[in-house]
Amino acid sequence: MKKIVSGAVFLLITFSYFSVQAVNFKVEKSTFVYKTINGVKLEMVMYQPETALKQLPAIVFFFGGGWVNGDPSQFQHHAEYFASRGIVAFCADYRTRSKHGTTPFESVKDARSAIRYLKLHGKELNIDTARIVASGGSAGGHLALCTALITNINETTDEPAISAVPFALVLFNPVVDTGKKGYSKGIPAGKEFEISPVHHITDHVPPVLIMHGNEDKTVPPENVIRFNYLMKQRSNKSALELYKKQDHGFFNYNVSLKYFRKTLLRSEEFLENYNLLKGESWVKKYPKS
Repeated sequence: MKKIVSGAVFLLITFSYFSVQAVNFKVEKSTFVYKTINGVKLEMVMYQPETALKQLPAIVFFFGGGWVNGDPSQFQHHAEYFASRGIVAFCADYRTRSKHGTTPFESVKDARSAIRYLKLHGKELNIDTARIVASGGSAGGHLALCTALITNINETTDEPAISAVPFALVLFNPVVDTGKKGYSKGIPAGKEFEISPVHHITDHVPPVLIMHGNEDKTVPPENVIRFNYLMKQRSNKSALELYKKQDHGFFNYNVSLKYFRKTLLRSEEFLENYNLLKGESWVKKYPKS
């Protein structure tokens, strides 16, 4: 793997930087190719805690953009922060329509390939393959959900014996319904329900945290409310946080520092509930507005 940057993690919150406290980890950043398909090389950026501890938990982020555009750097600050708390974080690229002329089906395949890659290479990446969290925003949240729920959309080159199902899911205004009541732009006509998470809920879905704006005009709040209800009807663990007067993408650091902080804190709480983090929270010291 090619090293890009190493050293202490710094996260831009206002016009100054807040350094990681000594009780937490310094982070090394590197990049590698996790999949090559039709001549396209797809990369992951890894944020790895510098520690002698073995087999750390992991979290992989999928960016949003309607399966059309977007960039893995969307979640770089989330990844840096969580890596400072002792979890190996990854920001994964995947095929999009603007770059590769693909449909959301290829994006789903790439997300599932990403989870499988991490499980296949767990030892060299120093991760616990039984504790991989899938995360993402909007279309990226949809892809994270598809790793857990859409079992029949896979790359033919993937190893089918390796499960793409993660340990848990942390989702930011995710697309949960690609049917008639949801968001389905770019999905071939007649195939909308094939990759619609809400229509594929089963028993034993990994625990889910959803953070959503109650004035989201892209992904209607009633979609995630219905998803959360149906999850609980099947006795799955699902938590939904609705944020007042917030529209789509409200959680991004370059949209609202206040809600970036709020959703980061809620994500941290969720991960701590499953003993996935170490050290102390330092996001609590960020300005509240």
